[in-house]
Amino acid sequence: MPSFSIPLSGLDASSTDLSVIANNLANLNTVGFKGQTTQFQDLFYQQIGSSGDGNPIQEGVGTSVAGISADLTQGSIQSTGVPTDVAIQGAGYFIVQKNGETLYTRAGNFSLGPDGQLLTQDGAAVQGYPAVNGVINANATLGPLSIQTGVTNPPKATGDVQLTLNLDSDTAVGGSFSTSVAVNDALGATHVLTYNFTKTAANTWTYNITIPAADVGQAGNPVVVSTGTLTFNGNGQLLTPAANIAGITIPNLADGSNNLTFAWNLFGANGSGLLTQVSGPSATSSTQQDGFASGSLVSFSIGSDGTIQGVFSNGQTTPLGQIALASFANEQGLQRNGSNEFLSTLSSGAADVGGPTTGGRGALTGGSLEQSNVDIATQFAQLIVAQSSYQANAKSITTFDQVTQTAINLVQ
Repeated sequence: MPSFSIPLSGLDASSTDLSVIANNLANLNTVGFKGQTTQFQDLFYQQIGSSGDGNPIQEGVGTSVAGISADLTQGSIQSTGVPTDVAIQGAGYFIVQKNGETLYTRAGNFSLGPDGQLLTQDGAAVQGYPAVNGVINANATLGPLSIQTGVTNPPKATGDVQLTLNLDSDTAVGGSFSTSVAVNDALGATHVLTYNFTKTAANTWTYNITIPAADVGQAGNPVVVSTGTLTFNGNGQLLTPAANIAGITIPNLADGSNNLTFAWNLFGANGSGLLTQVSGPSATSSTQQDGFASGSLVSFSIGSDGTIQGVFSNGQTTPLGQIALASFANEQGLQRNGSNEFLSTLSSGAADVGGPTTGGRGALTGGSLEQSNVDIATQFAQLIVAQSSYQANAKSITTFDQVTQTAINLVQ
């Protein structure tokens, strides 16, 4: 008599396959989704005899689902322009934490919580290495990342001033030229320094640097903060001073800031002089100084190494933190938890945590999302095969039923 359990096992396995394919198709638009494939295996066999040459004669008893494997291939990267969106190009998983539980995900459609925390759509906090005073320590303990729009970038006092200018060699003795540069004190306040140059002889100029009297709590004419002499050779190159002028100090600032001490750089990084004296109009081609006022966060971006760079209203760019990634020895061993999340298991092994682009972990693409890797054409083809398998097993049952009915009718 035929065994109904054989086609029933086929129906059961095909039903599971259909469910897996349906789940894949349902998640065509799920960010970072990884498709699945049903793996089948035959069941045990009954030996019902041997052939004349001694080979076993075996009868199979059906099939079962051996496993459901994950398709972990890369999904396509789609640009969104949303600064909190980030995609992984390559291996690795974002590390998130919710209710004390550590989870892993490929979905980078993050958002900012009310306190500035970077969160998943499920409300889990994205983990990484928060910056301390603009410095990221990749050896520190993982913690939640925060991007607070009201965060302030502290001011920096000017430490170096650089002028690139020419003094006209045709200037008559007693002639002068002035130029100015704005500098910042330790509180971030701006002060305009005036550089006054007066020709005293051929190839010789004196200079004095002044600051408005009100800036140092005085009244009247600008206050001189530094003086000296500049000499040039016959080619218009600076002879003396032969080095940068350091230690120029402005004390008693009216706003209560610490004394402002800076260096006047007369020579560039390659040793070339920044001051010349050749025939031509006295003019300043550029001024530079390294101080700045305080600023508030106006925007941010996420780099390929996971660094979150904050852009402040004072023009400064400062790291706010770095997103960490986890990799696993056996990704197939990860347990799906729903909500685009995975759990580590004994089979997957412990997470190997580090920065993107290190230790075989992939790079990040800010303002983009990894799409589902489910291919609709492939799934439809597999759907046809699974449907045919289900129908064939159902047909086997009806055939077995007809055979059984014929046997029953023999007693009539």
